[in-house]
Amino acid sequence: MHAATPIDPSRIRVVVATDCGSTTTKAIMIELRDGEYRQTHRGEAPTTVEEPLADVTLGVTNAITELQELSGRRLVNLDGTIIRRTSPDDPEGCDIYVSTSSAGGGLQMMVAGVVREMTAESAKRAALGAGAIVMDTIAGNDRRKPHEQIQRIRELRPDMVLVSGGTDGGDQRKVIEIAELIAPAKPRPRFGGEYKLPVIFAGNKDSQDSIRRVFGGSGFDLSVVENLRPTLERENLGPARERIHDVFLEHVMAHAPGYDRLISWANAPIMPTPGAVGDILQEIARRRGINAVCVDIGGATTDVFSVYDGVFNRTVSANLGMSYSISNVCAEAGMANVLRWVHLDMDERELRNRVKNKMIRPTTIPQSHEALVFEQAVAREALRLAFEQHRAFATSLKGVQQQRTVGDAFRQQESGGSLVDRMRMDLLIASGGVLSHAPRMEQTAMMLLDSFEPEGFTELAKDSIFMMPHLGVLASVHPKAAMEVVERDCLIVLGTAVSAKGESKRGRPCFAWSLSPETGAVQAGSGVVHAGDIVRVPLEAGCTAKLEVRPERGIDLGAGPGKPVTRSVRGGPVGLLLDARGRPLRLPESATERRACVQAWNTSVGVFS
Repeated sequence: MHAATPIDPSRIRVVVATDCGSTTTKAIMIELRDGEYRQTHRGEAPTTVEEPLADVTLGVTNAITELQELSGRRLVNLDGTIIRRTSPDDPEGCDIYVSTSSAGGGLQMMVAGVVREMTAESAKRAALGAGAIVMDTIAGNDRRKPHEQIQRIRELRPDMVLVSGGTDGGDQRKVIEIAELIAPAKPRPRFGGEYKLPVIFAGNKDSQDSIRRVFGGSGFDLSVVENLRPTLERENLGPARERIHDVFLEHVMAHAPGYDRLISWANAPIMPTPGAVGDILQEIARRRGINAVCVDIGGATTDVFSVYDGVFNRTVSANLGMSYSISNVCAEAGMANVLRWVHLDMDERELRNRVKNKMIRPTTIPQSHEALVFEQAVAREALRLAFEQHRAFATSLKGVQQQRTVGDAFRQQESGGSLVDRMRMDLLIASGGVLSHAPRMEQTAMMLLDSFEPEGFTELAKDSIFMMPHLGVLASVHPKAAMEVVERDCLIVLGTAVSAKGESKRGRPCFAWSLSPETGAVQAGSGVVHAGDIVRVPLEAGCTAKLEVRPERGIDLGAGPGKPVTRSVRGGPVGLLLDARGRPLRLPESATERRACVQAWNTSVGVFS
């Protein structure tokens, strides 16, 4: 099954892109207008991969038909296929069609490695980076007995299996033992037994022939790629990720209902939705030369993506979400932690009923001020826990012998060895219903600040209508068009946060600031922010200003404790948030004081006004 032949990017004027989600298929149209690519129309329809329709193209055609009605441009033939333009002046059809998919549960994988903390973790990173949900990690030292591992393998029903283990030239015995554990267990693919289960081997190159013998029997389709951990000091995840994408298209998608037709329509390989989001985030970080973090919070799961110094990581918190998994969030965080963000007096028993009702009716939205406040409090805890899991996963390679200075040792102690350093987080992007559709931009900004606790200077943005997946797959065909839409239509810059790391006695001066214009109508100003406060300074969208901050002794704003910093900052609907609440963020223990404190922060930023 092969996608349609891509066309010359210079001839692309009209683009149609879809994202086939678990419940909704979202379509967007991108057009070249006045020399710039802009997102012009959006449509959506229920996804139709499940019975009774069991044909994903029906939902795609319905979503594109809505684009057709909104734009006045005919896009769909009577037989449901997508119309292609025949010339630059053709008023009907599109030049290219691209798509992503997480329908039917997305891409589900099992990974295996010799050592859980090393090769198995690298395999998990490769699978997550390719957009998969990792169902389980099998390792030689995962503390399960062989019969327990075999039973688990038989239960899983993955779309594919990634096997790793051993550095090149190292011991072969252990990785062969892992393969010999998996093959006799005969795991079956999720979409039935009509095709062979794909197995990708990305381990010790010297053991490839032995691995071929182990998986050479019926029931497996083996691919061999370069070792994803050729040495202890180096990860090589690219070849494994690329092969996962290929196998996803050739095997998993080809056997899912209706995907063979969808593949034949598309001008680029269909990508797993999270993989496409990761690709566009990496492109944003590369082009701007920054470190970026993106979160997508859904009903059942929360995905966190990060790019630090060019290194990409993704995690899926499968039990943290705002509807199906909301009870898990409250249980894992504890209701006391949820309620610390609430400035109203709420009955805990009533809240527990509200949580259960949300699980039963996952599509409902808050109908009162109290319900909105509570939902956003739960979101803060879901985001906080998901980010903690991400930072724990996105670490430097384990098993590596490193020469370190005393300064390195202290830095590793402070950060826990995570690559995701809050002080170096240049851009934080919000996505998902509770963040993207919050009634006020200020609410989105405060949910991000309270849960991620960025330090120093951080630009805050949100994905306007969740089109990052569409743009991620478009970037594989036409990077210029994708990035122009990212800048102009996709990312809404909320403003810039400047957050003090360190703690000071509440009410004492924390840092002084002065603002001077750079571009746009910027009001110059200056002042002092006191410990425990957060101050909002107007700075309109499209404007930039030079901000100088002078912290008190022991307070770090990016240059070290007590050292001044001068940076250019971007404005937005929220403007400039000067956060002197301290890091780590701590709230008063007394319920009365805590509510008053949260109320004061909300009033200062304009969260509910």
